[in-house]
Amino acid sequence: MWHKVSPLAFRIGYIKTWRTSWYFDKKQYASYVADDLQIRKFVTKHFKGVPVGNLFINHSSGNAVNIVVYTSRTALALGTNDENVNLLKDNLGKRFPGYVFTIEIKEVRKPELSASIVADSIARQIEKKMPYRRVIKNAMGKTLEKGGLGIKVKLGGRLNGAEIARRETYKDGAIPAQTIRADIDYATERAETVAGTVGIKVWVYKGDVFKK
Repeated sequence: MWHKVSPLAFRIGYIKTWRTSWYFDKKQYASYVADDLQIRKFVTKHFKGVPVGNLFINHSSGNAVNIVVYTSRTALALGTNDENVNLLKDNLGKRFPGYVFTIEIKEVRKPELSASIVADSIARQIEKKMPYRRVIKNAMGKTLEKGGLGIKVKLGGRLNGAEIARRETYKDGAIPAQTIRADIDYATERAETVAGTVGIKVWVYKGDVFKK
């Protein structure tokens, strides 16, 4: 028997790190985990429509919380004179009054190598009723052009509005899932179509990471 393991969790402690970092006493642990999930949902909802590659949350000493958002559209995320970020900071302060927030927006240099951004792009195009096979082949071609060594895309649902849901897998290049030093980015996304929800999974292989 085998188990499905997240490619990101599988590599934590070797070449990957946690997307949220903090240390609290075990008596406070449950409440802080719940707050952390709510903060992540709140920030993700605020940046809906903006291609977000990654979201890191760091709880430092006291109640200071630093949020780092990686996106390929920094101007859209920041807004005019940083008004979008300032609005998010104000809303977070009202929603979670016990914390002091700082927000950083960082640019993703190669969005074609970010699994989250690739998955988001595929999902948004499928929602616009574009042919999913063409969308996926274009996305895979761009990833390999920009230096990706492999990409795999899985779709599941009522593809093209079919009566019976099915799964399809597309792969190009190498995806060494069992090699821990292989830098594989992984993301899931949902496309809400008229026929129903289409689930999307994306793996992007960027090369091997060698550390002493």
